[in-house]
This record gives sequence, structure tokens and C-alpha cells, in this order.
Amino acid sequence: MIDFGSNLWASSTFSLFIGVLLGAFYFAGLWWTVRQLGRSQYTAGLFLLSLLVRTCVVVMTFYVFLGHDWRQLLLGLLGFFVMRLFATRCIQLKNTQALAPATLSAKEAASQQRKR
Repeated sequence: MIDFGSNLWASSTFSLFIGVLLGAFYFAGLWWTVRQLGRSQYTAGLFLLSLLVRTCVVVMTFYVFLGHDWRQLLLGLLGFFVMRLFATRCIQLKNTQALAPATLSAKEAASQQRKR
């Protein structure tokens, strides 16, 4: 465990940083797993194994690095949830951008059908 003593800024920054890194690891792993499910023959096994590995890494890292102080643990969880919000916003933005050309082409096709 890392002890910052009375340096509140260093411990807070470290806790947030660890939370963001763990969030990035967890949600990148989830994204990878979901993309692999279509190619895998053992979808349930892949999903469960990925879930167990991601969860164990996150929980153990929270315990080892942030488990000795409840304030650091809360700041780490805040960083984790900030990364969750960031990941969901990026996915929503990517999905709306992917759907936009299809929607425009459908409108164009409808207008061309009316002209005929």
C-alpha cells in the first residue's frame, strides 16, 4: 500500500487516477468481450470468464491500493464511475454517428420514390 501521510492532494489525485484506470480496464475489457461474443463458440464461458477476471482485478486493486482509507476508496469509486459515464457517452455518440448516414439515405430514398 502507498502511504501519502498528511498530503491530501497527492492521495486524492492518486485515488482518482487509480479509479479512472480501473474503469478504463473494466469497460475496455467489457467492450472487447462483447465484440468477441459473435465470433466465439463458447459465448457463455467467454462472458463468465471475462466477468470474473475483470471483477477480480478491479476489486483486488481497490483493496490493495485504496482499502486502507474510506475517503480514498470513495474517490477511487468516483473515478471509476466517471470513466463509466465517459465510456457510455462515447458509445452513444458512436452509435448516433453510425446511424446518421443510414437515416439520411433513407430520407433521400423516400424523396426519390415520391419524385417517380
